[in-house]
Parts: sequence; structure tokens; C-alpha cells
Amino acid sequence: MADHYYSRQPQTDSARRVVEMQLRGLRLRLATDSGVFAKAGVDYGSRQLIEAMVIPPGAQVLDVGCGYGPIGISAALLEPSSSVTMVDVNERAVELASENAANNDARNVEVLQSDLFESVQGRQFDVIVTNPPIRAGKAVVHRIFEEGASLLTANGSMWVVIQKKQGAPSAKAKLERLFGEVEEAAKAGGYKVLRASRKK
Repeated sequence: MADHYYSRQPQTDSARRVVEMQLRGLRLRLATDSGVFAKAGVDYGSRQLIEAMVIPPGAQVLDVGCGYGPIGISAALLEPSSSVTMVDVNERAVELASENAANNDARNVEVLQSDLFESVQGRQFDVIVTNPPIRAGKAVVHRIFEEGASLLTANGSMWVVIQKKQGAPSAKAKLERLFGEVEEAAKAGGYKVLRASRKK
């Protein structure tokens, strides 16, 4: 089986490094490694999502496919009254995300190893954020949308970043079928940030 950033246990030799960056006014030091998504530093799509996302006070937030944690940690630091749950199937990513949350003093974070939503069944969230694993295939991406919709609270919203050439139109159409209301919250560099609001 090929080794991907969405593999449960990456077989790629570890090559840890620390990257420093500023995201939405936050200065972060994040440990990365081979075998995880965007190991060289936070990718452009994730940056766009971080810039656009709105985290209400006291929100229960879920970061799906968190990687080493930049999106979820940013959400936690931007709104300290929120509770952020970060999930990823990749065990190496989960370890890094836990370490990065602690090292950046994001105390309102929990990180769980989870194949999509398996570890958060029965819970509800006000905000779901995701830079979905496009390389895992359209079926996986659409499953994130479908199962995520069922975990949102009545006024909840899902924030998705996706590259236009990697399926943004079909993603938006799928979200519209599920949610009804989908707005383009941001657009830059070939990426779109979509906000899908749950049907009332």
C-alpha cells in the first residue's frame, strides 16, 4: 500500500523540523515531519481558511484532517473561550498536533486519532473546519461533508477550503445539496473558502 499523508501509520522515515510563521496575527512555532500534509510549512489553502474562518465565542469546534494542527490551533487561540477538537487518521500527525497545541499554549484543544468522524460520534459542533484530503478521492471528501453535516448544531456552519482545479465547483454543489446555503467567504490564488450554513 502506498504511503500517504492520510495513511494511519506513515512508513516514511521521520525527518522532524520546526517551522515558524505568522497566521492571522498569531506567531506560531509548529513541529512538522515527513509523512504528514504540508510538511514544509502551512500550505496556501490552509492559510486562506485561517484568515477567513469565524469562530464564535464559546463555540464547539471540530477540525477534520487536522494534520500537525495549524487550523485548529489558530481557531483555539483566536477564540480562547471555544473548545476545539482536532482529528486525523494519521498517528504521526496526531502526535505533532498534540505537541504543537501544548507548545503554542492552546489549552482549549483536544486531539484525537480518528478515521474521519469515528472518534466524535454522538457529539455536536457549532463549527467544522476542514482542508479536505483531496488526494484521498472525491468519495472521501464528500463523506466529510455528509457526515459533518449530521454533527452540526442547528445554527452551525462548515468551513471548507478547496482549490478550483481540484474540485471546488463539485464541492460547492454537494454542499448546497446538503446545506442549502453556501457562501464564498474568500477567494485567492486559485482557492475558494466556502461557508456552508446548516438548514434551519
